[in-house]
Amino acid sequence: VQLQASGGGFLQAGDSLRLSCATSGRTFRGYSVAWFRQAPGKEREFAAAIRYDSRTTVYADSVKGRFTISRDNTANTVYLQMNSLKPDDTAVYYCAASSRIIYSSLGTPSSYSYWGQGTQVTVSS
Repeated sequence: VQLQASGGGFLQAGDSLRLSCATSGRTFRGYSVAWFRQAPGKEREFAAAIRYDSRTTVYADSVKGRFTISRDNTANTVYLQMNSLKPDDTAVYYCAASSRIIYSSLGTPSSYSYWGQGTQVTVSS
């Protein structure tokens, strides 16, 4: 599964942005997908995940209420809608996918088999 993350940019605090994670060559059906992010000098951290059945979404406390993850299986794309952006949201955002992840592992990077290349999001104050 090849993942392509896109949609990053340079924004002001309070702005909104939507990231996209598209797959080519294979459908997203049956795969749980997550967004992680990594700020300079920091470890990669979990942001949001959506299970393969689209019924369950999980968010990190730092983005809860501001970010929304969704998927369009017909378009083979998962989205991350980010609202009320803050400078602390500045990071490279990566999407990841895997076919077999239990609920408790959705936020664990090692649970994911496939990763996209990342897209930079920079939020200035």
